[in-house]
Amino acid sequence: MKKHIPNVITLLNLLCGSIAVILVINNYFVASAIFVFLGIFFDFFDGLAARKLNVQSELGLQLDSLADMVTSGLVPGLMMYKLIELTGPQWDNMKYNSTVGFEFSNAELYLFLPIVGLLITLASAYRLANFNIDTEQQSYFKGLPTPANALLILSFPLIMEFQNNDVINATITNIWFLIGVTILSCYVLNAPFKLFSLKFKTWGFSENSIRYIFLLLSIVLLIVLQFAAIPVIIVSYILLSLFAQKTIV
Repeated sequence: MKKHIPNVITLLNLLCGSIAVILVINNYFVASAIFVFLGIFFDFFDGLAARKLNVQSELGLQLDSLADMVTSGLVPGLMMYKLIELTGPQWDNMKYNSTVGFEFSNAELYLFLPIVGLLITLASAYRLANFNIDTEQQSYFKGLPTPANALLILSFPLIMEFQNNDVINATITNIWFLIGVTILSCYVLNAPFKLFSLKFKTWGFSENSIRYIFLLLSIVLLIVLQFAAIPVIIVSYILLSLFAQKTIV
């Protein structure tokens, strides 16, 4: 019976991701973000449960990646699609001509730009597939993990909803900012540099100094900046990892 516990937790991650897909499609961005956060919570504990119960399996590994593909791959891609869509004309601005089909003005060509957001989903799929066949990523990551990238993208609607800063809102709803974040996101997901894992083998400070510094910094940033801290934390995670490249093993 205990061998099924981690897989049930993984399926809860997938359920949360599936609900988040429905919510983001229907423009319930905040609710979608909440379910992604909940899914990532389950994603963290399924592996922990498998290790503690000593029931790790190939099935669990594959199931975990499939769940992550939805929660941390499809949802952020759809969220970016929706955010880019909100910066320009709507689909119902298109006109249909029975002779030539759909007609587009220069402004309406803008309608195809939101598809760029789905590049995040493609990059996430590649990253997850590569992770599954890479035997080196046991104690560290190559490239940004998909849950961290999902937190970055899903933080944008939360920042706009709860912090309501005109400057920040204008930045997040800028088309070039969103496209830039999309391209950068696709790169860091599959970048060749090492990023430290938050798994603690021991509790000593010397061998875990970078982890303790990062966790303390994250707590302070969350208290001070609230949801706006999430992008800063992700950037800090990458910068700290780059600084400590030689010590990450």
